[in-house]
Amino acid sequence: MQPQLNSNNSSTIVHSNQGFRKWWQLTRPHTLTAAFAPVLLGTVLANQNHTIHIGLFVAMLVASLLIQAATNMFNEYYDFKRGLDNENSVGIGGTIVRDGVKPKTVMQLALSFYGIALLLGIYICMLTSWWLAAVGLVCMAVGYLYTGGPVPIAYTPFGELVSGFFMGMLIILISYYIQTGAVDGYSILVSIPSFILVGAIMLSNNIRDLDGDKENGRKTLAILIGRKNAVTLLAGMFIVSYIWVFILMALQLVSPWLAIILISLPKPINATKGFIGKKMPIEMMPAMKATAQTNTIFGLLLSIGLFLGYIL
Repeated sequence: MQPQLNSNNSSTIVHSNQGFRKWWQLTRPHTLTAAFAPVLLGTVLANQNHTIHIGLFVAMLVASLLIQAATNMFNEYYDFKRGLDNENSVGIGGTIVRDGVKPKTVMQLALSFYGIALLLGIYICMLTSWWLAAVGLVCMAVGYLYTGGPVPIAYTPFGELVSGFFMGMLIILISYYIQTGAVDGYSILVSIPSFILVGAIMLSNNIRDLDGDKENGRKTLAILIGRKNAVTLLAGMFIVSYIWVFILMALQLVSPWLAIILISLPKPINATKGFIGKKMPIEMMPAMKATAQTNTIFGLLLSIGLFLGYIL
């Protein structure tokens, strides 16, 4: 005899799933890989000459993910407060304008994530150096000021530069430092493609939102140089990232195994093509997604190549 599904239980499960989904969407999960890939890369770099402390790796990874998620929540909160988001806006979590969550709740959750990240930072400093506390606080301040404060960084031409440095290069260098106790030229050189590709994610976002941002008085890089030039710049950023790795291989600074990054090449090609000739934000979403995937897959393949070069 078939068991009967209770309708009340069924509706409870559906409601629970929908509830989880709206909170999960608030973190903008497609952006979280921008925090994961640099932590992994910095740790793999350190593993070539040092034994990895798993506790430090996990603490750094979770703290980075929490800060990234909180930054996304600040974005959601302040864009709503400034009247930039509505229920038809593309590329937002939508928890406030579509799901009816109170803005205050979003802000409180973001600050809670910051609080947990701060505790993890204290743990990291206890095992490494308290100088990292200053660096961590600056990173958290930048995460807030990216869309908060009187002049949000995201509304200026410096969004790509700031996000690329703090969410790309600096995360790699901190992850490397907490395992090795130092930052050297080698780690800086290898982190440059991540710097560029995280900046590319922000540029792709600004290309998509160009018209709306212009109407609302933003002065992003994409607005200043125009859509066509911005797409050309995005393609150039992809090209430089790949060429940079091959230059490092030619100089014998890294293993030839890093050529494995070529597996990810279809993603930046699709991203560039996806922006050409498009004007509607919804049309450009696949291209923006491909840009984020480029950063993730490139970073993972770079880590794999470094690891293979170390063990083989």
